[in-house]
Amino acid sequence: MHEYDLIVIGGGPGGYVAAARASQLGLTTALVEKEQLGGTCVNWGCIPTKALLRNAEIVHLLSQGRTFGFKYENLTVNYTSAYNRSRQVAKRQGKRVEALLKNRNVSIIRGEGRLISATEVELSTGEKMVGKNIILATGSKPTQIPMFGIDGDNVITSREALDMKELPSSIVIVGAGPIGMEFATVWNRYGAKVTVLEMMPNVLPTEDSEVSLEVKAQFEKNGITIRNDVRVEGIQKTSDGVEVTIAAGDAKEVIKAEKALICTGFSPSTGDLGLEDLGVVMNRRYIEVDQAMRTNIPNIYAIGDITGKLGLAHVASAQGVIAAEAIAGNPTEELVYENIPSCVFGEIEVASVGLTEKQALERGYEVMTVKSPFAPNGKAVALNENLGFVKLVADKNTKKVLGVHMVGSNVPEMIAGPTSLMALGATVAQMAGGVYAHPTMSEAILEGAHSLDGHAIHL
Repeated sequence: MHEYDLIVIGGGPGGYVAAARASQLGLTTALVEKEQLGGTCVNWGCIPTKALLRNAEIVHLLSQGRTFGFKYENLTVNYTSAYNRSRQVAKRQGKRVEALLKNRNVSIIRGEGRLISATEVELSTGEKMVGKNIILATGSKPTQIPMFGIDGDNVITSREALDMKELPSSIVIVGAGPIGMEFATVWNRYGAKVTVLEMMPNVLPTEDSEVSLEVKAQFEKNGITIRNDVRVEGIQKTSDGVEVTIAAGDAKEVIKAEKALICTGFSPSTGDLGLEDLGVVMNRRYIEVDQAMRTNIPNIYAIGDITGKLGLAHVASAQGVIAAEAIAGNPTEELVYENIPSCVFGEIEVASVGLTEKQALERGYEVMTVKSPFAPNGKAVALNENLGFVKLVADKNTKKVLGVHMVGSNVPEMIAGPTSLMALGATVAQMAGGVYAHPTMSEAILEGAHSLDGHAIHL
């Protein structure tokens, strides 16, 4: 029977990072993974969708020939080629994860792992392993809603969407969260008729409301139909696709399409880990952890989506490092989840960190805000990407920055600076005190900070 200092179950962005860091810290480490290394993020999520979005971005750029002074005849675009590229990118990154783990001397064990005691893992092959410590990093999977009848053909999840080699002529997307909006962008730019349905009043309902309104406006401007405040009451399969019945108040309507994509959230993959038999404390199928990612059983840790904290790949990675450090006996800092950025990639991009204006008001802050548009920004105008804005939220009394919310082109690449400043508890004056490179779109952040600090220059 193999014995290790640490066994990690799950090779996604939380698990593989935890294993790599633990090995760096001198722990003999094994990682158990039943599918491809890199997990959903690398293989069926973050990475392949970004490859598809890049292809779609180039297709969109080619539609702007008049703006940039070029023209062509008989342009054809091939969605199958975009699919093939996305799979190649995912495969390449998966190989990089495997090489990383091997270079860190992590033992890679193929199979499905289940806890049979606080220190023993039984594999699907029947083999058993012993670990002084165990990190659970099994991630999540798309939520199955029986009334929608997901069949992987006409009614699909993001997993099947990423494995779709041919473009549907029309598709209904149920859920206007980040995943739904990303697929809406790709398929719309390749010519499909896209309808997005959302039961909440706004698309991207967790974002600042002004950001959500701008996103909806830009998506609709580019030909995507968005319906808010609607309930999906059923999906009927037909000979040529699906019929989606929706209700808004007492009024009902049927929308026909070739396919329906269900993007209504993810559920933690905790069902087959043997947690109940061990008495691991759960909260609605999520595993309860402390700030060191430790469960109620001292040598068992949990990270990533199964903790229910914040379902983002970079959160899982950060939690993985914290867990590995804790196991090695090093001091760890508590994660402040509201100071972790989130991003949406699509027709127009979103990046945010901290509190929305509504959240700040609900917490009792006397709030001051400013919107710094990209419209006058020299770099944005040069790129022909001057839609959107930066919104700053601050405490009027202390002048502390409470939130930064951006909507526009390339804003996910701009969120790192505000994230670091907020982690340090920066004030508006401190944010305005830096010198930002010119010409860059990040200057819109500086302009907003100047405005809140009482000395707007360009706004």
